[in-house]
Amino acid sequence: MTSNQTNMPLGAFSVSLAVKDIEQSKVFYQQLGFSVVGGNQSQNWLILRNGDNTIGLFQGMFEGNVLTFNPGWDANCNDLNEFTDVREIQQKLQAAGIEITDANLAAESGPGHISLVDPDGNAILIDQHR
Repeated sequence: MTSNQTNMPLGAFSVSLAVKDIEQSKVFYQQLGFSVVGGNQSQNWLILRNGDNTIGLFQGMFEGNVLTFNPGWDANCNDLNEFTDVREIQQKLQAAGIEITDANLAAESGPGHISLVDPDGNAILIDQHR
């Protein structure tokens, strides 16, 4: 580990895909072996899983794809006993000079999220649900 790296577990990882036709995308990913495990298609969002691989399909909710991390969850959305709170993650990122583009951290603990963009313009969402 180099000196500029820190141990910062980010929780469960998924890719949130901005799709044009949620039904067509759902069928495509089911053909790849994914199963719907959450979401609400009538609200234009679904969560699909294949083993430990998770993708979200979101129609009309945001531009571009998003790398999503969920502190407090494992790959199957089970609560972890110990995890790094999104507020601590925000502090570490800001201390490292990373710009936070959006944050919703009104409470001192519990649910909240931060957003940032990597050097190539890829959106990253760190979204804590608990």
